[in-house]
Amino acid sequence: MRWEAKQWWMNTGPTVFSQLIAHAPIHRFQQCVSRYDGDARLRGFSCWDQYLAMAFAQLTYRESLRDIEACLRAAGSKLYHMGFRNKVARSTLADSNERHDWRIYADFAQVLIGIARPLYVHETIGVELDSTLYALDSTTIDLCLSLFPWAKFRQHKGAVKLHTLLDLHGNIPTFISISDGSVHDVNVLDEILPEPGAFYVIDRGYVDFERLYKFTLSSAFFVTRTKSNIVLARRYSHPVDAGAGVRSDHTVVLTAMQSAKVYPGALRRVSYLDAETKKRLQFLTNNFTLPAIVIAQIYKCRWQVELFFKWIKQNLRIKSFFGTSVNAVKTQVWIAVSVYVLVAIVRKRLGLDASLSQILQVLSVSPFEKTPILRALQHCDSQDDLPAPRNQLNLFDL
Repeated sequence: MRWEAKQWWMNTGPTVFSQLIAHAPIHRFQQCVSRYDGDARLRGFSCWDQYLAMAFAQLTYRESLRDIEACLRAAGSKLYHMGFRNKVARSTLADSNERHDWRIYADFAQVLIGIARPLYVHETIGVELDSTLYALDSTTIDLCLSLFPWAKFRQHKGAVKLHTLLDLHGNIPTFISISDGSVHDVNVLDEILPEPGAFYVIDRGYVDFERLYKFTLSSAFFVTRTKSNIVLARRYSHPVDAGAGVRSDHTVVLTAMQSAKVYPGALRRVSYLDAETKKRLQFLTNNFTLPAIVIAQIYKCRWQVELFFKWIKQNLRIKSFFGTSVNAVKTQVWIAVSVYVLVAIVRKRLGLDASLSQILQVLSVSPFEKTPILRALQHCDSQDDLPAPRNQLNLFDL
């Protein structure tokens, strides 16, 4: 009798996959669909069915459309309990990736980002800073030019770039722009609306004083490294704490005619000696109130965006694509981002201490299980229960 009761309990209730998806506001998803008439030419496979299939592929590390079809077909009657209302065929899914507007999934990812950011607002970032801190950078994903002719990068090589603005409180991507590999990083600054009072840490590839001056005019702050060919004149020197590694703290102005014309304001140059590498680094910022050592610490936080790129390439399906069109690639990337953010939301709502890597590993093997999701994920709360592979980064270990 005991065994029968246990067997009955295990075969009732929602699957782990459907419990995860339940944290996504489906009414907001339908608003995104209506905005772009996504289901206007519905042929039995809705945008929601497409999203579920592609999210399943992300969570379970599927390699192809045939792989997705085979796994979901094997689930049989469980598909209904996972939220699917139609059978998933690879041809239907391929058509959906080509035809359903990628902006539907981009907008829905922004909805989830809006939910996730308040949950992580009090996360530590390695520097004492009351303001929001963003890191901006890009990563390149190599593609076969013959299959992706639109993704021009070099003469015989294709690639896409993911330009990402990362909120370092929780490492939540707040802005992503997908371009072909030939687009220079600095151009993405034209797409970002600076947030007053926020700090943006960027590398030297984004140094364009005309664009950076827009941040100053918007009362936003940037921290970057200076280039050797930037000509600066010192106006004032400020006292420094040499014991903290700060070597100088100067108020400077641009002297090159073209640069001074587009950025007429003053800048702050902080020279810092890294105790570990013994390298002397020079930072430029438009903030004059924070201690010089904090400016150096802010720039050090930029490394988090590099770790983020490495993490998503290891844990999400964004290095190989199920379609070759621009729409299919952008659709897959944005659904991957939304799945990443959704898992981050669930992690916080359930109060889990496990890393996102550990949570994803559990979800990858239990989507069809009919057990409470908290019960399934609690097993990965202990490092001893599910050690993370050494070749993966645990960005969210606290």
